[in-house]
Amino acid sequence: MCRLLLALFLLLSAARIAAQSLPIISQNPPDLRWRELSSPHFRVLFPAGLDSAAQRTAGRLEAVHGPDGTTLGVQAHPIAVVLQNQTTISNGFVTFLPRHAEFFTTPDQGQGLGTVDWLDGLVVHEFRHVNQFDKAREGVGRVVVPLLGDGGLGVAAVGVPQWFFEGDAVGSETALTRSGRGRIPYFGLGLRANLLSGRLYDYQKAVSGSLRDNVPDWYVLGYYLASSAKVHYGPDVWRRVLEEYYRFPFYPFSFSRSLRRTTGLRVEDLYARTMRELDSTWRAERAARPAPTPVRQLSGQADTLVFTQYQFPQYVDDSTVVALKSGLGDIAQLVRLGRHGREQRVFTLGLQNIPQLLSVGGGRILWPEFRQDPRWGQRVYSELKILDLTTGKLRRIGKKQRYAAAALTPDGTRVVAVRTDAAYHHALVVLDAKSGDILQTLPNPRNDFYQQPRWMPDGRQVVAVALSAAGKTLQRLDPATGRATNLLPVANVNLANPQPWGDYVLYNSPQTGVDNIFAVRVASGQTYQVTNRPFGAYHAAVSPDGRHLAFHDYQATGARVVEIPLDSAIWLALPHPARDDAPAPYVAALAAGEPGAARITALLASPDSSGLRYGVRRYRPLAHAFRVFSYGVVQSPAGNSVGVGLRSQDFLSTTQFFTGLSYDQTERTVAATAALSYQGRYPVLDVEATYGGRNATRYFDRAAPLDSLRGTRWQYARLLAGVRLPLVLTRSKYLQALTVGAYYLHEQVFNYQPTFRNLSEPGPTAPLHAVQTSLSYASQLKQSARDVAPRGGATLLATYRTTPFSTQLQASQFGAQAAIYLPGLGKHHALRLRGGFQYQQQQQYNFAAAISFPRAETSYVSFDRLVVGSADYNLPLAFPHWSVGRVLYVQRLRADVFTDLAQGSSVVPLRGPDGPPVPTRLTTSYANYGADLLVLFNVLHLRTPIEAGVRVAYSNYLNRWVVQPLAFNVRL
Repeated sequence: MCRLLLALFLLLSAARIAAQSLPIISQNPPDLRWRELSSPHFRVLFPAGLDSAAQRTAGRLEAVHGPDGTTLGVQAHPIAVVLQNQTTISNGFVTFLPRHAEFFTTPDQGQGLGTVDWLDGLVVHEFRHVNQFDKAREGVGRVVVPLLGDGGLGVAAVGVPQWFFEGDAVGSETALTRSGRGRIPYFGLGLRANLLSGRLYDYQKAVSGSLRDNVPDWYVLGYYLASSAKVHYGPDVWRRVLEEYYRFPFYPFSFSRSLRRTTGLRVEDLYARTMRELDSTWRAERAARPAPTPVRQLSGQADTLVFTQYQFPQYVDDSTVVALKSGLGDIAQLVRLGRHGREQRVFTLGLQNIPQLLSVGGGRILWPEFRQDPRWGQRVYSELKILDLTTGKLRRIGKKQRYAAAALTPDGTRVVAVRTDAAYHHALVVLDAKSGDILQTLPNPRNDFYQQPRWMPDGRQVVAVALSAAGKTLQRLDPATGRATNLLPVANVNLANPQPWGDYVLYNSPQTGVDNIFAVRVASGQTYQVTNRPFGAYHAAVSPDGRHLAFHDYQATGARVVEIPLDSAIWLALPHPARDDAPAPYVAALAAGEPGAARITALLASPDSSGLRYGVRRYRPLAHAFRVFSYGVVQSPAGNSVGVGLRSQDFLSTTQFFTGLSYDQTERTVAATAALSYQGRYPVLDVEATYGGRNATRYFDRAAPLDSLRGTRWQYARLLAGVRLPLVLTRSKYLQALTVGAYYLHEQVFNYQPTFRNLSEPGPTAPLHAVQTSLSYASQLKQSARDVAPRGGATLLATYRTTPFSTQLQASQFGAQAAIYLPGLGKHHALRLRGGFQYQQQQQYNFAAAISFPRAETSYVSFDRLVVGSADYNLPLAFPHWSVGRVLYVQRLRADVFTDLAQGSSVVPLRGPDGPPVPTRLTTSYANYGADLLVLFNVLHLRTPIEAGVRVAYSNYLNRWVVQPLAFNVRL
């Protein structure tokens, strides 16, 4: 009976301090000086020093402005483009929150770059997204966008599948350039391998993905679907589909219905026909090629039903290679493979940059890794890691530098690396492998872009892929003289991965329609085909004795490292070096259907200096801090609610502002909130003000018997102001973050009627003045796609709340909670052990919980002292891939078996039989055990999966089983 009294006395509602509604967004360091370039249709924002690249980009954007939207029937509205030059991540995107584009200026070193300049490729691809979004202004968009702002573009386009956006954009880059991804066999490699291996998945699986099989992403799927429709129904088919769709898009499968009305095909029908066409085309091409080169797979590689890859081999000795293992069930790790025996784990990588270029020399292995500035999310370095394979010692060189692909000399004493600086200047640099000091920067007067350099066997010269306006070639460079010699004619051929051997340089080329290994003889220029593998042979490596060649051979179940004898006498001599890559499906028809394709292709192959020059002026971020992009019905910045209001965010993501009305469905009250977050300096500055109503039914006294249950309404005003410092500390395979914050809270109530107030609320004459400081730290091992929880790491959350201003309400609270994560018994099982302690003085006010409360309890009880502990065992149950028509696709079933223990105690006035209430300390113990059962699924053909489920748990306090639905959790 005493435990029940205690729970009822202390039952409180949550009143959290520092529950910020505005998230942290990546910013640039504040010392950058920004410039603005204005052309007829674009505002290009860029840091000082990037003027030449900005002028070039603006010119290219203007050139594609008309042609890029013609087949969609769109002439895009003017838009801002931000050039991000502080990061070494290769990326670009367009968003309408707020409406602008961002181009990251460090080029990609991977296989899929092609023969087009990096920024030129971004111009064509990303501007197609601008046109796609602006198409949403038609039909219902004519009403929705004026009512909701640019956020209405997303509302109108809610039913357009992501595969269309990305696939159609890849189609534009393919049609309007000489080397878009649709022309590159590596791009469609996974789909080709699946089809030719008899792995034709149904449409549900193709659009939703898989945790078992390699399902190509929406770029690949979308390119082939969008291109097939254009080939069969005309270049403007998607204009007609979208015009039909935007007449009224707000019902399930409206996109498929619009496609059927236009072409007679549903999306499933288009998918089935496209797969039949590709399967037939690729089978015919395979039949026309010579018999495959026989290979021997190195032993030790896992034979599993789950997609697993072994890639990028490098010889350690004549019989052993180091390769990168990854897949749906494995985070990226280096492993040893040999001709006999099992794989041996060598090292688990951090956030690797271009893992395609591992390099071994002098008993050491080298690779590049990203390293983010702790505070500024847009400043991401690319440093080099060197692991001694004998001692296991790891060194980091090139600190705070921008090195992408890199290679060790055969003796391991020097490194050659590619660097693209903040001004978009490309260079090859030679470093000391021990100190990281720059020994030499090779001359590059034409600003050619270098990829995947390797040292010649003598360690004196370098060979690399060189990309210029005219195309690609292999270059041999002599650091001693600065001389560069082309080993192949400059051509529109996607060369990659050079590997010297004797008088030859081996390389990857797709000139026969499939990526294979070729060779050029340095002395004569004679070219040869070395391998003929059905799907693709990549990243040749020569054994130290020169007798064997290792490479990774692509398969539908994942690449495997294989070997062949290295004998130039059996290579196929070619009549001349390749001048163009082999044609790919749909490419010719796409290019023929795009107005101005020939002119744009020629322009993008022209020198940088061609074109107009636009005026440049200084850009002051604070003068443009407020940019309203969405109003009316808006989603909160945290993404957890929808209300009426407006949102603002500047193009450089330094200032966020949100104001709006929200409705509490539980209490049926309305609240108005305004929040401002300035994130352009080292600490983030937050201010948030709320005015709203409350409607509660509570016990408003503190004595037994409880006879004062009553309902009441009142209003409150709340002001929250403070700072937080979010830091990213990732340095290894563990993802690490630290956030500290300090906030002031003022809360006051009005029209408060009860004689006794609830201790979680201020009183009518007793406003709350409180301060909260907090520290949170997390270090968690990277997870594979099949992991259901972290399998290593720790977290800590510490909070201190107090009322230091000597006002009428006095309270203090300290809470700390820590957890450790451990691997479970199975490969994807995980164990979490968590404990916490909370102490508070709450005579006049009760703060919300600072630590977790047992999960089976229906309400939080505020104790003076609370100790908690829990254990969770997470495990996957099945990966079923169940389809329920067009509506539902189930990918995974998982469980979390848990135990929660807690003990709380408080001093409560208990009324005696003959006297006044006597303060008495009561203690309550809780013991819960139960399980969460969760399902990961996709609905209505949406690619982003959702996880939901049910909790079944037993509470010894309630003495019964509790069943709770678990809220939807969207997995991004």
